[in-house]
Amino acid sequence: MIALVGRELALRFGRWGGVMLPLLFFLLVASLFPFAVGPEPRLLARIAGGIMWVAALLAALMPIDTLFEPDRADGTLDQLAARQVPFEIVATARMISHWLAFGPLLLLTVPVAAALLALPAAAMLPLIVGLAIGTPALAALGTVAAALTTGLRGAGALAGLLVLPLALPVLIFGAGAMGDGPAVAGALKLLGASSLFLVALSPFAAGAALRASLE
Repeated sequence: MIALVGRELALRFGRWGGVMLPLLFFLLVASLFPFAVGPEPRLLARIAGGIMWVAALLAALMPIDTLFEPDRADGTLDQLAARQVPFEIVATARMISHWLAFGPLLLLTVPVAAALLALPAAAMLPLIVGLAIGTPALAALGTVAAALTTGLRGAGALAGLLVLPLALPVLIFGAGAMGDGPAVAGALKLLGASSLFLVALSPFAAGAALRASLE
């Protein structure tokens, strides 16, 4: 597991675009919305949380084409199968490395995006906590979508169609965690439960999809 995670992180951080493009995309979305909806601070503050959650989802989907397809094309998945490495382990390692490559860095850019969207300071901590809890679920969904679309043309667009409906609970609970009062704690608990469920289930779904793609 450690060797697989280390290999994937070395490949991702060895490519400038593999790590920076999702972060730049996240900031680009945050900077474009004020031009699209107007510079009214109250309006931006009201929709800022939802914007950043959607931007985080799209940033998590950007590297999907590189999660499994290169390994299938160069025979790495066949070698792992020949060595009897369970694909569930491969999928778990890929999910962990996918989150490590974009999740922590994305959390560091949240203050910049929040400033661009005039997010109140009081909402900053719930947003960061919610993204810390929810981004592993986004990485898990991206891993499953990448495994399901391995070897298919137009995999990126198809993966987006697969992930977006499944990500709705995460987005709803994540945006709900930015409210006021006791509803915040309830939304964070539901977000945590959704994230744990997706993280626990995704290795088995992705592993089955990888086995099917090689048959």
